[in-house]
Amino acid sequence: MLYRKYRPQQFGEVVGQEHVVKTLKGALITGRVGHAYLFTGPRGTGKTTLARVFAKALNCPNRKPGSFEPCDKCSFCLDVNNNRSLDLIEIDAASNRGIDEIRNLKESALVAAPGGKYKVFVLDEVHMLSKDAFNALLKILEEPPSHVVFILATTEAHKVLPTVLSRVQKFDFKKLTPKEISLKLKAIANAEKIDIDDNGLYAMAVAADGAMRDAEVFLTKIRTSHNGKISSEAVYTTLGLIPSKYHTEFLGYLISNNKADAINFIQKISNSGIDLENFTKDFLGYLRKILIHKVSPATLVSFGEQPDLESAKLALLVENQNLIRMINVFTLARSEIKNSPIPQLPLELAILELIQS
Repeated sequence: MLYRKYRPQQFGEVVGQEHVVKTLKGALITGRVGHAYLFTGPRGTGKTTLARVFAKALNCPNRKPGSFEPCDKCSFCLDVNNNRSLDLIEIDAASNRGIDEIRNLKESALVAAPGGKYKVFVLDEVHMLSKDAFNALLKILEEPPSHVVFILATTEAHKVLPTVLSRVQKFDFKKLTPKEISLKLKAIANAEKIDIDDNGLYAMAVAADGAMRDAEVFLTKIRTSHNGKISSEAVYTTLGLIPSKYHTEFLGYLISNNKADAINFIQKISNSGIDLENFTKDFLGYLRKILIHKVSPATLVSFGEQPDLESAKLALLVENQNLIRMINVFTLARSEIKNSPIPQLPLELAILELIQS
């Protein structure tokens, strides 16, 4: 799997999360390492990856004073890379959520690190711990051994006990932008000699919804199912994505008040097997993109999104208020598709509401 092969092993390889990387580098350079950290954010954004890099840097014997990068060549670094380090203990709290598991962790924490300076515990999905387990963890965090560093990771920080939150340094991981993801995918494609066009890479980046790991899984899937040049159309088909040209076509019918063709279009894509709830979700994203383009084109770039010529053209043809009305109507329609006996019906009613003449 490409996501394993290209998992960052040093700080310089980490995509995004500059604010987290900068702070961790500072701690390593100054030697002011905290005893407990909380990495929180969406899945696939690099929480456990960065925890592993930080653990390597803490114990790497070749890291010089005032520096931050692990050498990635010594036995300790290689043991972490190959998942056999005795100084890095990774625990899935979703399947080890009871008080007994945390008591075992406490006993292990009292034993000095066998190889390096620190023994690093990474508790993934820490919000899944039971209340009793959280209370047991709290006792360790209140009086941690000097040789122990805890890194808690979660996608749901609001479920972590406030008393635990008060004893950790919290870092919020953000979703990666499509631009950040597509640049990394392009580098991987070049290294692996995968011949794929930039539009296909960008489509995967958007579909990944901020998760680098998901994008790398998509690229693996595409590579195994295609030979030779891979087009953006092949990416859409293989991953079950909806081409943006469909959104452009549908919006064209709405702008021109062509309700017959708009309704026929919905029937056509439904017959082709496209999930109407997903289509509506993507169409709402398309409308949002056009609205932002009208208000502030530079904002799209700051979001890391790729403006396109069709969006720019359509932005000139529809007023802001009409766009806002479309967004409101289709937001309601999407919420009704799941419970409708006829999936097309909420969209057909939305079309008739928007085109009343």
